[in-house]
Amino acid sequence: MFADRATIIIKSGKGGDGHVSFRREKYVPDGGPDGGDGGKGGDIIFEVDDGLNTLVDYRHHRKFAAQPGEEGGKRNCHGKNGADLVLKVPAGTVIKDAESGKVIADMSGDNRRQIILSGGRGGLGNQHFATSTMQAPKYAQPGGEAIELEVKLELKVIADVGLVGFPNVGKSTLLSRVTNAQPKIANYHFTTLQPNLGVVDLDGAKGFVIADIPGLIEGASEGVGLGLEFLRHIERTKVIIHVVDAAGTEGRDPIADIQAINRELSAYDAGILEKPQVIAANKMDAVYGDENKIIQALRAEFEKEGIQVFPISAVSGKGLKELLYHVEQLLETCSKEPVIYEQEFDPAIRFLKDEPYTITRVDDAAFVVEGPKIDKMLGYTNIESEKGFLFFQKFMKEQGILKELEQRGIKDGDTVRIYGHEFDYYK
Repeated sequence: MFADRATIIIKSGKGGDGHVSFRREKYVPDGGPDGGDGGKGGDIIFEVDDGLNTLVDYRHHRKFAAQPGEEGGKRNCHGKNGADLVLKVPAGTVIKDAESGKVIADMSGDNRRQIILSGGRGGLGNQHFATSTMQAPKYAQPGGEAIELEVKLELKVIADVGLVGFPNVGKSTLLSRVTNAQPKIANYHFTTLQPNLGVVDLDGAKGFVIADIPGLIEGASEGVGLGLEFLRHIERTKVIIHVVDAAGTEGRDPIADIQAINRELSAYDAGILEKPQVIAANKMDAVYGDENKIIQALRAEFEKEGIQVFPISAVSGKGLKELLYHVEQLLETCSKEPVIYEQEFDPAIRFLKDEPYTITRVDDAAFVVEGPKIDKMLGYTNIESEKGFLFFQKFMKEQGILKELEQRGIKDGDTVRIYGHEFDYYK
């Protein structure tokens, strides 16, 4: 079975604890604190590998963890950062939160590497807590907690054109004829058990990627047969080619077949039927002449809806050139932007419990914001990056912190300090 789904548990590395120690040397009997900071925990990173086309590596290995950071040491020694864990996936993999089903990341387009779980920040050693009134602090900051999350991986193939049709109508033969793909072909139902991709090259026109989407039968959207396993692969395609048996060798009604498949596509995602469609009436090598009653019926039924019918033979190559150039013209009318699923869920948010925070005004008129919730948020988020800083701003607004600062009288240009970070406030 084609491995296009997997459920795994990922865990970032815990931050190393800060160290408590004091300088002790022969001629310095009462030295100050010199406990070093803990190392940062390792991140969980997903990265696209163009050499992969399935998720089979995640079918039998379910738990993945990055290394924790090391504890700080004496003499201001910083603990070693934990190693990141990079998980390789094929292009088109969508990472979802297993509990909510919401999208965390879509490894498509320009998004080829993304941190999914950030490691815990390293705890501060006791040297950071010395003050004029507490010159020998005997405590240090613990490292940030690790994050553990169950995620679902779903591979949605990236192809411009999707071939759909009932079993044994010649989709695999068509794909092998017009591309460099070499799918297994045999005269059996459900021969194709995985999506096959190939590249179509056209003289004087842009080429495109075409995929054979297997397993579509009536009831597919409800899990009948193998349809539900593969319906997700048509979500990214821009043009749909219905392949039907125009010779009637299977004793099927091509019109009923197309209508049945469109019902399944609509039941899965109504937006799919908004994509341009074209009909490839296959097996014309078994028909005398250029047309028959099946071709005439198809044209009468669908061409009034703007869906053109092309009599073809995947075996002899008849009609393929006209079909492919028409598909290329349809692609020119489609958006050039790839179908990318937007992030719906940030894993860090789930672990920020409803904990209190404080806002105080210090001597230099700066506003100091502190609390366990904010400390954790900073541990999970790299605010040096644009994406991390946007998350930080969103967090401050959603938690009501910005509103409370305004109620406390903060004005544009005032300073806000949050656990070692300093910002100028502007509304």
